[in-house]
Amino acid sequence: MNPAEPIRLRLDDSPPLLGIAAWSGTGKTTLLEALLPRLAARGLRTAVIKHAHHGFDVDQPGKDSHRLRQAGAAPMLVASRARWAMMKETPDQEEADLAQLVDVVRCQQPDLVLVEGFKAWPLPKLELHRHAVGKPLRVAEDPWVKAVASQPAVEVPPGVDWLDLADLEGITEWVCAWPGRWQNERAPRPRS
Repeated sequence: MNPAEPIRLRLDDSPPLLGIAAWSGTGKTTLLEALLPRLAARGLRTAVIKHAHHGFDVDQPGKDSHRLRQAGAAPMLVASRARWAMMKETPDQEEADLAQLVDVVRCQQPDLVLVEGFKAWPLPKLELHRHAVGKPLRVAEDPWVKAVASQPAVEVPPGVDWLDLADLEGITEWVCAWPGRWQNERAPRPRS
């Protein structure tokens, strides 16, 4: 994404999206790891798009897929009986383009797409907050936050749900209900 361009995400034709936003060390990945099997047990096909703040590689130097990607395959898709993965070089982008990534997962027809990171993007979010991390809540400045899961309890603005971060079942129920709320929640909260 070019920082000079405004961030755009087409929410009208998107599968239900929910950002999981928090400061580093709050437990985003830990929560998702516990949440995903519970969502699957309730019949939700859930895709996850995760932002990495650093370069990463999923194929190994010397392997055919790595050699072909290095040679210019764009994208490079490698598949086996058990899984497939697609790698695409994005040297002209300063950051990952969430709209493009949502388009990639859309064809898989998930019931819900959870987005870890991408906290600057305008999409509905569940904010996680732990007082012990020592960082401020973002809910007051981000009108896209629809719920805050915290430990201990915090005051949230009108129209924002509070969830106990220690209550995994409560968070699961809230997230399971999200696809049904999606049509009415695809806009930011009004500023107070």
